[in-house]
Amino acid sequence: MGERVHRSILNIKVGMVFYMLSLILAFFSRKIFLDCLGAEFIGLTGMLMNIMSFLSVAELGIGTSIIYFLYKPLQEDNHQKINEVMSMLAYLYRCIGFIIGTCGFIVSLFFPWWFGNLTTGLPLVYFAFYSFLASSISGYIFNYKQLLVNANQKQYLTQSYFQTIGIVQSIVQILLAYYYRNLWLWVVTGLVFTIVGIMVFNIRIRQLYPWLNINLSNGRKNLKQYPEVLKKTRQIFILRIKDFILNRSDELLVGAFVSVTKVAFYGNYYIIISKLVFLVNILENGLSAGVGNLLAENNERNTMKVFWEMTATRFFIMGMVIFPLILFIQPLIACWVGPEYKLSSLIAYLLVFNLFLKLQYSTVYIFIGASGLYGDVWASWAELIINLAVTLALAPFFGIVGILLGKIISLSIFNVFWKPYYLFSEGFHKSVWLFWRPMMVYYGIFGLFTILAIVLKTLFVDNHVNSWSSLIIYGLILLLPMLSFYFLSLFTCTQGMKYFVARKPSIYNTICKLTFQS
Repeated sequence: MGERVHRSILNIKVGMVFYMLSLILAFFSRKIFLDCLGAEFIGLTGMLMNIMSFLSVAELGIGTSIIYFLYKPLQEDNHQKINEVMSMLAYLYRCIGFIIGTCGFIVSLFFPWWFGNLTTGLPLVYFAFYSFLASSISGYIFNYKQLLVNANQKQYLTQSYFQTIGIVQSIVQILLAYYYRNLWLWVVTGLVFTIVGIMVFNIRIRQLYPWLNINLSNGRKNLKQYPEVLKKTRQIFILRIKDFILNRSDELLVGAFVSVTKVAFYGNYYIIISKLVFLVNILENGLSAGVGNLLAENNERNTMKVFWEMTATRFFIMGMVIFPLILFIQPLIACWVGPEYKLSSLIAYLLVFNLFLKLQYSTVYIFIGASGLYGDVWASWAELIINLAVTLALAPFFGIVGILLGKIISLSIFNVFWKPYYLFSEGFHKSVWLFWRPMMVYYGIFGLFTILAIVLKTLFVDNHVNSWSSLIIYGLILLLPMLSFYFLSLFTCTQGMKYFVARKPSIYNTICKLTFQS
């Protein structure tokens, strides 16, 4: 138990350090890239990366199902079982790499129809796409061992290596873009750093797990010993397709229904939101493997206590993300890349609401994944069909608004209602009302503070925030007391926050001081 908590905290600490570094670089680099490389090229790379995300659906969810089978042998320190599972993973991932490469080549045959009118020219389009494709295939063939590291609750190692490589890559690309403004050189740099990252990481893996012995021929044979892997893979596959359509197809859809240039506009908002999501997911990634180990202990009382503690902390962190976005996302875009890159206020509100629907469900998702509950394939199909139907019906007429409404409607049905029912009935074997009674309190508190954020935006932000200095000043004046009272409301009204404060009483004392000082 102590080791699990220690690793979870270490994962979160390391994640926070790299989050701050990557956040600063992302904001700085986006402005440089837009000015030096052009909105069309940035929109193009966004669409190409979305195509790569679609091709990665070929992974079928194998990694997720494999991790489920690593928890127990890691807990028992059974090297033989771990080698069997990892050999099977290596074989399957090599097959996936071949499939992705083949599909990528077929997709590229349609580029003259999709990108023929771009001023960048088709040769650069193909060069960029095949560079991204080579990086993706290399990851499946050589970097699959990071799943073992993650299952062992050592995400801080993968974060340290890959985030460091990514930060150095961003710095080099910023310098090259500023001084040379060469699109080809920008793409080559990304490919070179991918190769370097793979080499460095695999050297560290050999040092960390000297007993790890990968045998591809045995991996193929082991598939017969683990029929559950293929069963869970089939269940997870539709989840992968659904997640791509809901979470990673935005830029493709914007490019298809609006324009490639608008992809860059939308991408500015997406960077802000994705960086904030990354902050929230640092907590999730730090704890998800720990939840798997928790469930393996079969302690029902402790499981429910941790579930509500994670729910409370998740809602507080959501407030730290959602409320600032409601207040300041529009002036932030104007100050950062220029007012000409702002989208409508309706789009901004829909983006924030869509983000809320995804984040509020995360604790349920962690426990579903750690329990191996992937049998509700029909729900994934239904969510996917509803999303596509609404998007295809509305996007041709309402553009980005229609795309976001497709996501919001499907998420509202399944993330809010179905998934909690599925977890409590099939995972915890309890009545779903044990979920909804406490959860209505969380929704009520969050809703009241959301209304407060909108009122504050209308009264103060819209008329007074138009520069970096005013953004910082009003951010401190409005957010510090608001978040302090939000925390105290959660502590007063929810048992989960009381569990959390019992672990970290210093946090409660600090926030009380900030509240009454403000």
